[in-house]
Amino acid sequence: MGEPARSGRGRPSGLTRERIVAEAVAIADAEGLQKVSMKHLADRLGSGVMSLYRHVPGKDELVVLMYDSLMSAPAPLPEADTWREVLAGWGRCVRDLFLAHPWALPVATGERPMGPHEAGWVDQVLGRLAAVGMPEGTGLLAVLTVDCFALGAVRPEIGGGESTGAFFRFLQDPAVAGRFPHLAALAARPVGEPGAGYFEFGLQRVLDGLEQHYGA
Repeated sequence: MGEPARSGRGRPSGLTRERIVAEAVAIADAEGLQKVSMKHLADRLGSGVMSLYRHVPGKDELVVLMYDSLMSAPAPLPEADTWREVLAGWGRCVRDLFLAHPWALPVATGERPMGPHEAGWVDQVLGRLAAVGMPEGTGLLAVLTVDCFALGAVRPEIGGGESTGAFFRFLQDPAVAGRFPHLAALAARPVGEPGAGYFEFGLQRVLDGLEQHYGA
């Protein structure tokens, strides 16, 4: 899988799947996922397009590999004595991943197979939860609950950095605002920018609910 391909003269081309995936991630981070094409990637690698297909079947498979590669290192979970601390750390890990690689959010929420690195992250957090006394079945449901919150909560942060006021700009028309009085009243408040404070508020409320359901 990682063996270098050979050029027409029998010399190694230097291409490996790992190198191709790493370069594709670099393009997506700098230019967006839409700029990742086999042609652009081949140009960046100084290779022919067909050489890439010896390692990666196509763009769809490449994107799955790119996403999974983001979790190749262990999840940076904190040392913790309670499941609440473990899950809080998990939520922050998920947020940090997508803040660093915004292109990955639609990949994560789309239909795709789980890769080995992603499985490693999930297995790691489940192991931490088991170590502090949370049963495995309960742990998985709790992880998925926090994961779903984090995926939704981070979206406004990576959606161009617009404030809540900008999001509700259409309510600046008095005729429109009159149709939605409750929403207009909320939108007029200076709630500021989405960010860590709002994420943390929501994360703690999710954990409050889990604690009420499962106990401390």
